Amino acid sequence: MAYGSGENALLGQAIADTLTSKKMQLGTRMKAQDPTYGPGEFIYLKGVASTAIGSVVLFNLDDWSTSLATANDKGPIAVAMSANVANQYGWYQIYGKGVAKVLASFADNGDCYLTATAGSVDDADVAGDFIRGMKGASAIDTPSTGLAEVELAYPQVADGADN
Repeated sequence: MAYGSGENALLGQAIADTLTSKKMQLGTRMKAQDPTYGPGEFIYLKGVASTAIGSVVLFNLDDWSTSLATANDKGPIAVAMSANVANQYGWYQIYGKGVAKVLASFADNGDCYLTATAGSVDDADVAGDFIRGMKGASAIDTPSTGLAEVELAYPQVADGADN
């Protein structure tokens, strides 16, 4: 993916980069355009250990920190655009067509659910772990091994509270 800024703004850090110094205000949102995936929206957040490109994270609106999303989480969801590990800063996709880590046999057009595998989603129905605003757009291994295309519309999970 090669997202470039779609807004009349000075981009302090490229969408696919991760840096050890903060270049933007945490929580900043940016719209960008990719020639293949089209328009997307991204949020600037702090990384967490073991984050890889496509990791599905839960983010905290209080301090803009992230955790690899796992079963029974509650809150807003985003997808890492870089291997943005602890003590680093980077962009996470929250809207548009993107790429996320998925588990084996993930099918095209499937609903997305949190799993016990931190940072990955699956299309297997897990009570309470349905991610509202995230849907599969390809099967596993498209565009590359362990990843699938997804459609994002400000995803969130409520652990069954209002699913």
